[in-house]
Amino acid sequence: MTLELTPPPSKPISNPIEKPSILEQSLDAMSIWLSGRGHPRYRAKQILAWVYHRRAASFADMTDLPKALRLELEEAFDFFRSTTVETQDSEDGTQKLLLQLHDGGRIECVLLRDGPRRSICVSSQVGCAMGCVFCASGLDGVDRNLTRAEILEQMLKLQRLLPPDERLSHIVMMGMGEPLANLPRVLDALAVAKDPEIGLGISPRRITISTVGIPASIDKLAEDRSPYHLAISLHAPNDLLRSQLVPVNKKIGIEPILAAADRYFQATGRRLTFEYVLLKDLNDSPECARELVQLLRGRTAMLNVIPYNPVPGLPYETPSPDAIYEFRRTLVDGGINVMFRQRKGNDIQAACGQLRRLRQNEPFAGPSLVTLEP
Repeated sequence: MTLELTPPPSKPISNPIEKPSILEQSLDAMSIWLSGRGHPRYRAKQILAWVYHRRAASFADMTDLPKALRLELEEAFDFFRSTTVETQDSEDGTQKLLLQLHDGGRIECVLLRDGPRRSICVSSQVGCAMGCVFCASGLDGVDRNLTRAEILEQMLKLQRLLPPDERLSHIVMMGMGEPLANLPRVLDALAVAKDPEIGLGISPRRITISTVGIPASIDKLAEDRSPYHLAISLHAPNDLLRSQLVPVNKKIGIEPILAAADRYFQATGRRLTFEYVLLKDLNDSPECARELVQLLRGRTAMLNVIPYNPVPGLPYETPSPDAIYEFRRTLVDGGINVMFRQRKGNDIQAACGQLRRLRQNEPFAGPSLVTLEP
């Protein structure tokens, strides 16, 4: 059965947008705007360099632009539209932002520090429609897709958590939402993220798009020769168990997903990654590990196994150390290229959707005392 993607339901916007976002502007569009107002077109690169490289927080920060131009930009464009509701800091260096969008929707994004790596995990939707039973992101369904500007704004706000001598190194589209359900805007934002001239200059080899597996959208990425890594959130070695954990699998099935992933590898040469959240007494048995070996053997792929990060209110638990050890031993003995990822941010609500859900019934009265703005 083919999964048909339908747009998320629209909701009334309580605070309509009056000005376009500067983050929606391409170099060409910015050049045309400047030229039409009697400014030299080369200013476009200066403006976008301030936005993406020099970490400006407002048009007033762009001090090498004429004051009159800065005022025109302020009148014509929005800069940051979201407000940081809360910033959480983990002892391991992980930082999580809860952002409120112009229409009241809330999303999360995360900065992870691991040695020299400065990785960010970015959301693509408000909520999620995929329904993974162990994930907080989709407990209340999906509200809407994020715009290109809203995706880029997460990246820039996380970038500003770093000191001036550090820069972002990796991006994973693994936050709230299903990136392939919002593919045009995700790809548009990532094109800016990888642009070395006017964007963030992050190598596409260090950008990963994560998905539960939508074959038609994976094939679209393959046709476009997408330069990004693809991560499939597998979570189970057979359809019976996966449909229990990832209900949307009932409409897709593992084999069509693997076939599409294989086509992506053939078209792009990018090694595949399969994600597997390890849940106590559900998918952590040696038998599940043996089935995984049979499923993935022979593929040029990495299996990332992530012990579950518990979500308050959900009945799922982290497996015991003995179960994790036995699961890993079975995979390694079976010749699978596997990495057991260390959970980050255990002392904060770092799992996808946790902080948003924790704060969803709390009114927003402005940034918290620990907020780093913008």
